[in-house]
Amino acid sequence: MDFFELAQQVEELSGVKLEMAGGLTTWEAFPSYKHQDRIDIIRQTIRRRTDAIYDCACKHISDIYIKFPDDSIKRPDIAIFCREPDEDEQDGAVTLLPEAIIEIISKRYEDKDLKVGVPFYLSQGILDVVTLDMVTSTVTHFRPEQPEQTYVSPVTLLFACGCEATI
Repeated sequence: MDFFELAQQVEELSGVKLEMAGGLTTWEAFPSYKHQDRIDIIRQTIRRRTDAIYDCACKHISDIYIKFPDDSIKRPDIAIFCREPDEDEQDGAVTLLPEAIIEIISKRYEDKDLKVGVPFYLSQGILDVVTLDMVTSTVTHFRPEQPEQTYVSPVTLLFACGCEATI
């Protein structure tokens, strides 16, 4: 049994999300109504910029397993792709890497999202990683090799792939 299959079984039996990033296994209780509602609100704002240079479909999916090249498995709140994953991987963990990831910070899971998630995503080549702390309304935009940018929500952010979202 691989980690993806184990994570699916744990989820079905306990309502807990299992993830593994860079060999570190973490878990998180299923998100609250407020958390899920914010994801839906953000997803409604994701679109391709009219002045975008790149031809990105800005396809956004919530809460799917993504298998990274180092065999890590993560389940971001929102993943933004420029194209659909291949048909043969749409029933399992997706191996297509997203262009951008948005994470809503959950109470008691701040370290999982900020200290583990953000550096991991950046190390895997994700060009834009955004976090939203709903308690403080702080939005932080991380990019490889650039200083993080911090804003107060709501803010519209532009991503390297040509998409934008209001967070």
